[in-house]
Amino acid sequence: MAAASPPPGSAPTLSVDLASPVPPYEQLRAQVAGLIATGDLQAGARLPSVRQLAADLGLAGGTVARAYHELELAGQVEGRGRHGTVVRPRPAVSAEERSRQEALAPAVEQLARTAHELGLTEDVTVAAVRNALARLRPRPT
Repeated sequence: MAAASPPPGSAPTLSVDLASPVPPYEQLRAQVAGLIATGDLQAGARLPSVRQLAADLGLAGGTVARAYHELELAGQVEGRGRHGTVVRPRPAVSAEERSRQEALAPAVEQLARTAHELGLTEDVTVAAVRNALARLRPRPT
């Protein structure tokens, strides 16, 4: 596993598990998207340069560039050329949506704790959640 260690007071650590079946660019994309969704990366926060993050993680620059490109296509970050890549402002969330997210937080914390205690990887845990959600989707008739 490779990890990028941030300076104090900066963005959380990003890591890549090279043994995972999930491509490294997707691991990075998912981590950054998650940090944005939870507010750990605020609007205007500058992401590490492609070159710096690639060097920190021992990845090819194109791998990091692809992750950043996918985030940009999703509207989560904005590339500003020589001025770097920054987190875009999140759309306003209604009080009802915020309340639903807050109601979900304890269950998510318990799931994370249980997965950790069982020694499950993040990839396995996220896959289990995605599979459970897929089973809840209405099936075409």
